[in-house]
Order: sequence, then C-alpha cells, then structure tokens
Amino acid sequence: MAVYNNPIVLQRADPWVLKVDGEYYFTGSDPEYNCIAIRHASNINDLQKAPETVVWRKHESGPASIYIWAPELHRINGAWYIYFAGAATDFEASGLPTHRMFVLENTDDDPTTDNWVEKGQIVTPIDSFALDATTEVIDGVQYLVWAQKDPAIEGNSNLYIAKMANPWTLESEPVMLTKPEYDWECIDFLVNEGPAFLFHENKIYITYSASGTGVPYAVGLLTAERGSDLLNKDSWTKSPVPVFKTCAENGQYGPGHNSFTKSEDDSEDLMIYHCRNYTKIKGDPLFDPNRHARVGVVKWTENGPDFGVPEPDNLWTPTTTDVLPADGGALAGTPAATR
Repeated sequence: MAVYNNPIVLQRADPWVLKVDGEYYFTGSDPEYNCIAIRHASNINDLQKAPETVVWRKHESGPASIYIWAPELHRINGAWYIYFAGAATDFEASGLPTHRMFVLENTDDDPTTDNWVEKGQIVTPIDSFALDATTEVIDGVQYLVWAQKDPAIEGNSNLYIAKMANPWTLESEPVMLTKPEYDWECIDFLVNEGPAFLFHENKIYITYSASGTGVPYAVGLLTAERGSDLLNKDSWTKSPVPVFKTCAENGQYGPGHNSFTKSEDDSEDLMIYHCRNYTKIKGDPLFDPNRHARVGVVKWTENGPDFGVPEPDNLWTPTTTDVLPADGGALAGTPAATR
C-alpha cells in the first residue's frame, strides 16, 4: 500500500490530477490567478518537486483577463483539453464574480507543449457567472457539469449538467442537479461548485463543494445509477449531509474542490483536494494562498464511498502568506513541525 505525503503540492487550490498511461498530470489554481500550469510525475509524492510548465497566460484585457480559476486537464478522443474559468472585470458590487467558462485544446501527445489553442467560451443559455466545468464521456456520450448563477435563484451558484456536441459546445439544454438548500451549503455564501465525477460498480457519483471558501467549505455528494437518464434530476440522489468536512483534530479546515484519480497500482480511488491548516484568515479567503493540494484514500462500503476525514500534514507548510516558488522552496518536502 502506498504511503502518501501531505500536502502533495503547496499553494495550489482546486487541484486536478489526471492519470494517463501511468503518469500523473497535475494542475490547479495558481495563487496569482494569472496563468495555467501543468506538472507531472510517475507517482503522487513526486508532484511537488516536478518541474512546472506554464501552458497559458491570462489575456491583457477582455474575456479571461483576470482571476483565472480552477483549470482541469482532460483527455478526450486523443486530444488534451483544459477547462477553466476567467473573468473580464473585477467582482460586481454585489460581491459576485464575473467569470465565464473557457476551453483550450492541444492535439500533441505531450500536454506541456506550447501548442494550446483557445476554443473559446462555453456558451450557456443564461449569460451569467459560470465556473468549474468538468466533463466525462459516459457510455459514448460526453457530459459537462458546471456551476452557474441563475438570476432567478438566490445564491451564488447551482450545479448543472448537459450533453456536449463537442468538447467546447453544449448540445442539450442544461438541467439543474442541485442548488444550495441545506444549512451546511449556505454558510457565508450560498454555493454549490467544484463538481467531480467518481465511478464505482454500477454507480455514478458527483462530489461538489459548498459554502464559503474558508473553514465552512465542505463536500457534498450526488448519486445516480449507471444507465439511468443523467439529464433527469430525479435520477440523482443528494446527500443531506456533507461527506467530507473540516477536521480540527487533524488541523485541517475547509476541505473541498476535489478531483479523483487512481493509486499507482490502480487498486484504490484517491481523492485530491485542497485544505488549509489554520483558521485565522486575513481578508478574503480567496486571496489567502495557503490552500494546499492534499490526497486521501476513498474507502468503499455497501452504502457507497467513505471519504474519511482530511489527514494531518506530515510535510512542511508555510507560516506566512507569501507566495512560494512552484517547487515550494527550500523547505518543501521536509517533515512537518510538531503541532
């Protein structure tokens, strides 16, 4: 059984890990929110020290020129795609961001080449704050799941699903899967965001994150039967309680915005998520860089996935909010100080 270090990558929120041909490709939100970078390694514990390649930078003005959030790397029909959210202006007076969703394509074998092409914005029927697009090809059909603001519904964002005509174009009308409704989804902000697919036996799961991005941030779960109509909201069951949340005993606060991958020997499902190890955040939590990427093992029970609790850090983490170099600096990878 592999023993995983935590954190796996310092100062990378919204971590996304994709395993392709035995190699782990990692991306996430850069703390400066100004670019998209990829690093890769043959095992998860080596991701921190793996070289990072910036493959795209924000525009100077206009769409996707500010606050580049939550890139995801996908492999579809032999090509690489990055889904991300970017804004054209600062936050609205209401506090709502102005992001829209965008797609990049690279047809090279190596996704760290500079041959990324902008495929444009993913257009949805409502032109509103939209982010956190994720995608899966299920039984030959490509689906997109994302978070978006509906002006007719209170809150920041709900989760939607639609079929895709190609990796950057919707084919069907969006269907809302969930909106913030339980108390734990409505702390500081009414938010459902950060969806990620997980598959096991005849079940399809979607995790998502809820509430503000500080200590209250937590993970929820949707479940559907394989073969059911995924565009029918009634096919999905929503957990009334969070399935992954703050663990003060382990010094881990506000876990969420996760992805899933397989262990090195493909025997286990792994949850890659971000978390902070302190509660006193100065200013807006979005601009505190110390949401580090971490890993946990998913346990399977007769009732579905058991995500456990966020594991304590066993490696060094910074004690300031200074932005670290991509490799984490001289102390990265050294043992954690005793709490």
